Amino acid sequence: MGTRTPGQGPKLPNGAREAEILELLQRADGALTPREVTERLGSELAYNSVVTILTRMHTKRLLTRTPRGRAYAYAPVTDDPGFAARRMRSVLEERSDRQDVLARFADGLSTTDADLLRQLLDPDQ
Repeated sequence: MGTRTPGQGPKLPNGAREAEILELLQRADGALTPREVTERLGSELAYNSVVTILTRMHTKRLLTRTPRGRAYAYAPVTDDPGFAARRMRSVLEERSDRQDVLARFADGLSTTDADLLRQLLDPDQ
């Protein structure tokens, strides 16, 4: 019990592998193929597992992909702050009480963050 096949890597919680690969892609100088991702991960994951994860992330619209030879090269659709903003929008879109959610969010902001948000919403201020 507890033995793992080579290239399978340690068992991680759901989403942890995606986060690991997303971080790797964000640090890369450009789009990477599954083979390049596999190589940069070391022997943690098998090539087929990397292809599966990249395909799922593309389906979730976290990554773009462009043909490169006989494979695809994958890149994040945005940077880390962009993904955080997408998560915030997603939570807001799931709620019917948007005004209440935004009001609570604004109430919880520090004075510095509230001032920054005002400045971003009205740059002429």
